[in-house]
Amino acid sequence: MQDDTIKSKYHVIKVEKTTAPKGMLGDNWYLYVIQKGDLTNSIMDCKKTGTLKSVTAHAKEVAETINLRNVKGGRK
Repeated sequence: MQDDTIKSKYHVIKVEKTTAPKGMLGDNWYLYVIQKGDLTNSIMDCKKTGTLKSVTAHAKEVAETINLRNVKGGRK
């Protein structure tokens, strides 16, 4: 069972190859999904170009930035 601090943190749940957003070019797009704990109503879907490795690293940085902001007195 997860403790409350893990449940309240954002984490990457998926990174996968996808199509370019409408009006954009390229075939190196990835979809990454960030979720807060196990809350199904707190999910962010984002698209980014790059390699699987670079987009995965970016997604982890985004999740960590959100978590740090919350710890430093941002939204709770």
